[in-house]
Amino acid sequence: MSIVRLAPVLLFILPAAASAQSMNAETFNRRATALMKKGPLALFSRGEIKALMHEGQASGARARDLRLAAVKAGQKPRYCPPPGKASMNSDEFMKRLNSIPAAERARIDMTEATTRILTQRYPCRD
Repeated sequence: MSIVRLAPVLLFILPAAASAQSMNAETFNRRATALMKKGPLALFSRGEIKALMHEGQASGARARDLRLAAVKAGQKPRYCPPPGKASMNSDEFMKRLNSIPAAERARIDMTEATTRILTQRYPCRD
């Protein structure tokens, strides 16, 4: 198959594959911290707010999926939230994200960072 015929297919596949990857945790931390420093002026950064919110929600969903897959496979999950809907405000999330050393944040993605945060907040009781 020639590259010319393959190009339109790649245009649709590559963005989907790239969006499935999780943002680096240190990058997320730096961007979120910069946004928070803007205070009320951050409202003018709607695109950045939207991107970070989407990443946070997506990494939370991936962490949840991994936990449910572990439970389904009969393995011990890394965190055990209470029944019902659990939530965490952005201040608490950022405080917990900042508790992960910067060198570690640079090596992990947001899914792993979120899982570690949830492990701290909702440890499994044996």
